[in-house]
Amino acid sequence: METYAIHKGAMIAPRKARMTLDLVRGKSLAEARAILLNTNTKGSRLISKVLESAVANAINNNGAQENTIYIKEAYINEGTTLKRSKIASRGSVDRRDKRTSHIYIKVSDGLGTKED
Repeated sequence: METYAIHKGAMIAPRKARMTLDLVRGKSLAEARAILLNTNTKGSRLISKVLESAVANAINNNGAQENTIYIKEAYINEGTTLKRSKIASRGSVDRRDKRTSHIYIKVSDGLGTKED
């Protein structure tokens, strides 16, 4: 069974979070948890929350076994960009873009749906 979890509007730039997500894509659950626990970035903390949510969905909603779960699909898309201004030199104003992300993680237990 495949289940997923999404975190929309995460306050991190997608470019920064993708570097951490590339480390865990396609790994087993235990290996992905170990990697995220030992990676000291904001992205790893956000990704681990989404991963735990997807695992909880798989266990509680579909009855999957925790030791067979792996990350089947994971990606980060660009969310809305918050435009902020900051005072620059010579009395001018610069625009600072605060980029947000949509984090998507799909987990699977390797067992497909049985067709009748």
